[in-house]
This record gives sequence, C-alpha cells and structure tokens, in this order.
Amino acid sequence: MEALLKVAVAGAALHSPLATLVQNNTTEVVLESPANKGWVLYTVQSGDTLSGIASRYRVDPKAIMWSSGLESIVLKPGQELRIPITGGKSDREPRIPPGVREYTVRSGDTLQGIASRFGLSEVDLITANPWIPSLDRLTQGAILHIPTEQKGLLVRLSKGQTLLDLSSRFGISLLKLAKVNGISDPTEVAEGDLILIPGITARTTYDNLLAKREAERQARLEAERKAREEAARREAEARRQAQRRAQAQVRRQAAAPATVRRSNFVSEGGYTYPVKSFVITTYFGRRGAFQRYHTGLDMAAPFGTPIYAARSGQVEVAGWSTWGYGYHVIIDHGGGVETLYGHMSRFVVSAGEWVEQGQLIGYVGSTGWSTGPHLHFEVRVGGTPRNPLAYLP
Repeated sequence: MEALLKVAVAGAALHSPLATLVQNNTTEVVLESPANKGWVLYTVQSGDTLSGIASRYRVDPKAIMWSSGLESIVLKPGQELRIPITGGKSDREPRIPPGVREYTVRSGDTLQGIASRFGLSEVDLITANPWIPSLDRLTQGAILHIPTEQKGLLVRLSKGQTLLDLSSRFGISLLKLAKVNGISDPTEVAEGDLILIPGITARTTYDNLLAKREAERQARLEAERKAREEAARREAEARRQAQRRAQAQVRRQAAAPATVRRSNFVSEGGYTYPVKSFVITTYFGRRGAFQRYHTGLDMAAPFGTPIYAARSGQVEVAGWSTWGYGYHVIIDHGGGVETLYGHMSRFVVSAGEWVEQGQLIGYVGSTGWSTGPHLHFEVRVGGTPRNPLAYLP
C-alpha cells in the first residue's frame, strides 16, 4: 500500500494525524491517511460525550476512537478529535477485494459446475456469495464472485457500516482486514463495497440452503404423488362412468324387441359353442336385484380346457384387458358382429390373424376379475352385448 502502512516504535499523541493500533508493548502499527481528506476536525467542548458527537456526525463512536487514537471514551474539553466521514454512498464503483474476480452466470450453469471449474467447493462459493437464494436455481446474467487467492466470507457494506464494525464483529484485527482487502485508508470504504473476511466459512448459510433444497425436493415429490393419485382417480372414475353407460345401453337393448334372430346367422353358417364340455354358471342379463348387469355367458370348465372360435373371422384383439377380462381374444365376424373370449389362461392366436370356425384360439383360465376357471363368452352387435344363447345352437 505504498508506505501508507508503517511500523513506528514511538506512540502517537491524541491529536496526531496518524491513527494508531497497539499491537504489543513495544511496537505500534500506524495507518497514515492523506491530510484533511474525509475528516472533520472537532474540538471537544464542556459537556460533550463521545456518543453525542458520533450521533451529531452520524458516525460510529468506534470510528472516532480509531481515527483520533483514543483509548478511552472519556473526553476532556479542548481535546481535538478527527471525525471520519464514512459509510455514505460513493460516486465510484463498489470496491472488490484483490484476488476476487467476477463471473457472469451463463445458460446451463450450475453452482456445482462453476465451483468445480474454479477449483472450489460449493461451500467456498456460497461463502463468497452468501446472498445466493438457492443451490439449484441460478439466474442467467447474475454476477458471482470467485475467490482466486484467499478464501473467506464476502460482505457487502451496508449504509453506515465500517471496517471497524466488521473487525469487531468477526474478531479480526483492523490492520489485517485492511491489508487483505488492499485498503490503505479504512475510513474511505463506502456503502456497497465488498469486504473479504478471511478464515470465515458460511457453513450455516450453506446448511440452510441444503435444507431448503431437500424441502423443495420433498414438496416436488409430494406434488407429483398427488398428481398421480388424481390422475388414477380420474381414470378410475372415467372407467366407472363408461361401464355405467355400457350397462345402461345393455339394459335398454335388452328391454327393446330383439332385432337379431338366430335364423339371421344360421343362414350364414351359424355359431358353435366355444368349449365342448362346460357348465353354465352365469347367464346373460342382471344377476340379481342389486348386482351389475352380466354382459355374457359364463361357461365353467377345467383349467386348460381348449377354447375354439365360435365362428370364422379376423382376430381383432389378443392380449391383456384392463377391464377385468384378463387374457382375452376378440374376433370380428363382419357386419359389426364380434365375439369375446375372456379369462383365458393363455391364447394361441395374434391380432390380425384369420381364424376358421372351430379353430383353437386359447385355453380356459381364471385371469382378470375371476373367481375360478371359466370362459366368459360375449356376442356383440354394433358394440352392444347381446344374449349369446340367441346365437348358439
């Protein structure tokens, strides 16, 4: 700092223009400031107090003690004080400590990536930028400060704050603080200046940001879980409504005069039973006063009993059903007529394949919504289930 920091053996008088910091019993470190620059000379009057004078000039009492070389707050009339004009805004650009560079955040940057690029840890970077609000969200174009020499806490001076305040707060000598920050005159700092406090780590700030990150992650997971539950609820409700509409349509069709007769299909080759040996356990129609409408014919048979195509046609579906049929096959016979074979243990045909009447298509099982091995057989005309017994021999 070009001979502005000097070591003197002798002490300084109270009215001396040199500001004195006692280091030990024999040596004093003296900071010399340019004459009459940023100072107000004041002669103590009877009844004056240090706090009163400091309040009058809106300056910290400790700054007056430092600049005037006082060792006590007791004042004597006639005593000359040097009152620094500090803490206000400055026309110059805010001061940045030597060894600290500015970095402009680019698109895609992350805190961890920036820290790694400059050989720092996330804690080091947060310590140099303790005002960062999140570990995961950086604003493109924002300025980060990167310590390239000495690490420490970077503090932005607020209005009225002085180096003496920081020295007292962080337990570091004023001389060391000034030297680390390249400051020759500690009274010339201004609001907005950045001051590096060596040896300090913002661990608490970093831990708080980690806790915030985890809380945000948990909130995000909870929101995703609720969204999945809501989607599943809506899907289930849509299925229930579709099933209710289908059942209502079946009831309306069953109550109306039949428009399809067995003779209509017998002339085209008719239908055959899809299993050769079976017991009908549930017929088409309403099962009971309070039970849902049954849309097909349940034919109980031993597990693995062969299932045959009731009529020639093209396999429309061969796979798993989300509507309770389990493994099932649907055959399109043309003219809007389909047959469905549900609860199979397995099937041996593929969608798009043509099958002849009586051709093996699968085996009896109990997959899907089933309480035992049986074949659920449906005949649909225009998408509406009809009584299969009206089409079987």
